[in-house]
Amino acid sequence: MTQVSQRERAEAFRRRHREGGILVLPNAWDVVTARVIERAGFDAIATSSAGVAWALGYADGERISRGEMLAVVRRIASSVRVPVTADMEAGYGATPEAAAETARGVISAGAIGLNLEDGTNDGRLLDIHLHQDRIRAMREAGAAAGVPLVINARTDAFEIGNWTPAERLTVAVRRGNAYRAAGADCLFMPHVSDAATIERLAREIEGPVNVIAGPPAPPIRELERLGVRRASLGPRVVQAALGLVRRAVTELRERGTYDTMGELLIPFGELQALLAPTP
Repeated sequence: MTQVSQRERAEAFRRRHREGGILVLPNAWDVVTARVIERAGFDAIATSSAGVAWALGYADGERISRGEMLAVVRRIASSVRVPVTADMEAGYGATPEAAAETARGVISAGAIGLNLEDGTNDGRLLDIHLHQDRIRAMREAGAAAGVPLVINARTDAFEIGNWTPAERLTVAVRRGNAYRAAGADCLFMPHVSDAATIERLAREIEGPVNVIAGPPAPPIRELERLGVRRASLGPRVVQAALGLVRRAVTELRERGTYDTMGELLIPFGELQALLAPTP
């Protein structure tokens, strides 16, 4: 991918948050899942940090290294024609310098956007001003490279267990607007699935809002009606895929039958063709 085409993909992906209907992003964790998603007709792909980590034998939450995550992002981005945005967890270091290094790695890997979260593994949120500085550092790194990265700034406010629902909502809105002011293109609000809260987030945050779709969230068209501009599946697809594996092997062990596999098998030749080198 040339730098010009990468820049154009980033610009088009940013526009997609403002134009057209809701942007729906299934999350891939390897090349074949990315190809399946692309073949299904989606015009962009997000990576799943949890899916990548699990596939490589790590628990989620930055147990995987930046380099290992970027290696998978690179393989995915080089295997599809549509834009790829990478879930880079909390940036692999709390400082603005670490965030900038992660942004440069994403660009080098061929992706055009990234997620950056403000949560920590010990259940706290990073200082709001520090996270703003991290967003600015990523924006500057993209500008220096000539690729206007689409930054999806995430807050884990809804995961703080000792806050009331009202406190979580207030903090999420405040942080979303602060991250937007710092240069984020989209504001990512995971851990929320009730319609009333989602509608308030979309109304009170001054920028495109991203939530996690899939169970137990409302259907896509309802999310769009509530004002959501971007719906990603996060770990839901890989969770469902692993649930299918568990069901299939349990059936095999307990009954010696293949009904679960028989319903959903993609023909071998179709998968071979899907991964054949593109002309």
